[in-house]
Amino acid sequence: MADIRAVDIDIDIDVVVFDILGTLVDEPGGLRAEIRDALSASGGGPGGDCADELLAVWQRHVESEQRRIGRRERAYADSEVIDREAAGRVADRAGLTDTAVIERLATASRRLPAWGDSVAGLEQLARRFPVLGLSNAAHLTLLHLNAYAGLRWHQVLSGEAVGAYKPAPEVYGLAVDTAGCPPERVLMVAAHAWDLRGARARGMRTAYVRRPVGDPPTDADAFDGRFDGLEDLVNTLTAR
Repeated sequence: MADIRAVDIDIDIDVVVFDILGTLVDEPGGLRAEIRDALSASGGGPGGDCADELLAVWQRHVESEQRRIGRRERAYADSEVIDREAAGRVADRAGLTDTAVIERLATASRRLPAWGDSVAGLEQLARRFPVLGLSNAAHLTLLHLNAYAGLRWHQVLSGEAVGAYKPAPEVYGLAVDTAGCPPERVLMVAAHAWDLRGARARGMRTAYVRRPVGDPPTDADAFDGRFDGLEDLVNTLTAR
């Protein structure tokens, strides 16, 4: 991809911060699989088209509630609470009544698969830089998700610590404060342009990594690097 300024990134950064959901794990794919499992366990069959529709119900609820919290129309609730609400909406739409099935579905975000290059890429990068995770997922979700997906961090941070969701500036401030260096020496990596815009507004360096899901940048986005995958980013950062 164009606009890779690898030399600038390699020289100037001290700490690398990764978004997790969508960037290092396949969030929609994992949720879709969990919804299909719930349908199957309830006698509904694999339900491919239905699972896509129900995934959209889940995603709309999560996005809507996070925006409401950002606008202070709702008090902060962590992602475990919002996921449980989303699972309830999916259950109502699908006619699921088995409480055990619904309870497992409510914890679906704890079981999202890593992209094929995520585990090795993190391991390689962590030999060169302190590596942080920064997520909207709750602490409890991250505890289980990191173990399930095999993600290894020097430290993982949740917006729950500051009672906010990205792209609220205080979430990126949490990462900068944890890094202990000026924001311009901290690189935020994500597959979502909206996430990187929030980091850039806080003064952080930014790198977009393309994933099959996510929010691609526009031509107007002035990110420090754009990469076809995590391997390209890791090779660039560790080349010197």
